[in-house]
Amino acid sequence: MKISIKNILKITLGLIVLGTGYWMFDQYQNEQLWGHVPLVFLASFWAFIVLLFEKKYTNAGKSWRWLGLSTLSGVVLSLGFPPIPLTFLMFLGFVPLLFVEKEISEDKEGTDKWQVFKYAYHTFVVWNILTTWWVANTAFFASFIAIWLNSAFMTIPFLLFHQTKKVSPKLGIWTLPVFWMAFEMLHLNWEISWTWLNLGNAFAEFPSWIQWYEYTGTFGGTLWIWIANLLIFKYLINNNWRFDKWKIPVIYGKDLLKFKLVILLPIAFSIFQYVTYEEQGRGVEVGIVQPNYEPHYEKFKASSQDRQRQFLKLSQQIVTDSTKYLVFPETSFSSVDVDNLNGNRDLRVLRKFVENYPELNIVTGISSYNIFLGDEPHSDATRKMERGDETIYYEALNAATQVSKTDEDYPFYIKSKLVPGAEITPYKSFFFFIQPLMEHLDGSVEGHGTQPNREAFVSPAGKIAPVICYESIYGDYHRGYINAGAEAIFILTNDGWWDNSAGHLQHLKFASLRAIETRRAVVRSANTGISAFLNQRGDILQATKYEEEAAISRTILFNDEITFYVKYGDLIGRISALVTFLLLLNIIVKSKFGSALKQ
Repeated sequence: MKISIKNILKITLGLIVLGTGYWMFDQYQNEQLWGHVPLVFLASFWAFIVLLFEKKYTNAGKSWRWLGLSTLSGVVLSLGFPPIPLTFLMFLGFVPLLFVEKEISEDKEGTDKWQVFKYAYHTFVVWNILTTWWVANTAFFASFIAIWLNSAFMTIPFLLFHQTKKVSPKLGIWTLPVFWMAFEMLHLNWEISWTWLNLGNAFAEFPSWIQWYEYTGTFGGTLWIWIANLLIFKYLINNNWRFDKWKIPVIYGKDLLKFKLVILLPIAFSIFQYVTYEEQGRGVEVGIVQPNYEPHYEKFKASSQDRQRQFLKLSQQIVTDSTKYLVFPETSFSSVDVDNLNGNRDLRVLRKFVENYPELNIVTGISSYNIFLGDEPHSDATRKMERGDETIYYEALNAATQVSKTDEDYPFYIKSKLVPGAEITPYKSFFFFIQPLMEHLDGSVEGHGTQPNREAFVSPAGKIAPVICYESIYGDYHRGYINAGAEAIFILTNDGWWDNSAGHLQHLKFASLRAIETRRAVVRSANTGISAFLNQRGDILQATKYEEEAAISRTILFNDEITFYVKYGDLIGRISALVTFLLLLNIIVKSKFGSALKQ
């Protein structure tokens, strides 16, 4: 009996999935990290699923072309995303998928929205896996939700565009950028917020290309990518080009001028800004400590005394009488009671250290908790603990504080953009049924406490934004810190969760976007790399190495100027959301009452 090549592929992929899955489980049992193996597991798993349901993707065999084109889009988009320096590919990454949608729309055999959904969904699963597979190193099951659910969300703008073409052909393809940006706007502002792949983030690889983010934020980059993709697609369609020709189309004349204006003009304008921009503000000497604790199995097992010694040893390597700030990473110290900061042993040790230096402030991340007393109202993140006959209600907090010689109190900031799954269960009143699973996986359905507004830590040296980890990928969110007076951005993070993968590199590069949008210098302290300084142009300076303890210092400029973006935020995103609302009304009215209106 002959076995087909497709069945051999299915068997091979199945064995790879089982083998890598077993290996990861064994490594987990032995407290070892996974490295890049999750990429092999996830990519093989999805390829196996697609082949398993091959007939759904390859009706009558001809749709292999559509599957190939949708795969190509996912691969090209992943190659255009940091840290791979092929960002120009983002300008054409959607073109193969747009060809698929066009051919599905023109198919005479009555294909429908399901066809558009499955090929668009495949594109976005491929893109999500190849770009954010490293999430599995933090939380394996959460990575499945992040990849496959996020891919489903990305597919919705394509379905809306596909439906709009049917109802209002004149609006056509140019509604797609509007729907996409409305999706990104929603994704930034709801609890199921995983905005890592927002298109404008792709240009973090080349800050010199997007100095105009100080006006538009990342939505300017998203719009730029879509305009370029649609112009290329329209050009190829108008010239009857097909992917099966496998010839590079030649662009000339007015079309070539159009592409130059759309792609090269923004870059040229940005480079001019980049080379002529002069940093503003006054010099402040800042030090960064990178303690290099492996967070899965080492950091939280280290004793309080050991962590104190590590931080002070590294601090003494760089601190001088003129040092104004030392910056420690996220959750550097644990079990800090909000109501007894002055009594905390770790903070007392830090305060004793700063007393030796006249102007020193230490900004550090802490793992904290707040106990609710008596009739004090509880938050949505309330947990309970039994202590003998007493039930204690409390909330866990991922927070930051500042230790100063001149300030007896500790300013306290609570991280408020929480990681879905790890720090918050989105809409838990609706998803109440997953609580047993969360508890089984050592998670908490209650999540973490938050605070309503951003704030700046104040000292005689200036005002700084205490940004904690995931918060650093939200541009509009950062405006709150700047409007509260922050003259520099301090990012406290713990990027070792992802092992030595693309994740920590992407996170580092996203900090460049915040520097440009706000024209604030960024000080980035990571638990185990990459720590760095970033100037107001978004350049990364003095980057440390991953998996090495380090202490670095530099004089940065504290700036109090306000950019257009800080004043108005994601204006493009808000306009897109409004236009999307009007377009949806148009679709509903014409779909429901179109025939009656014609009569």
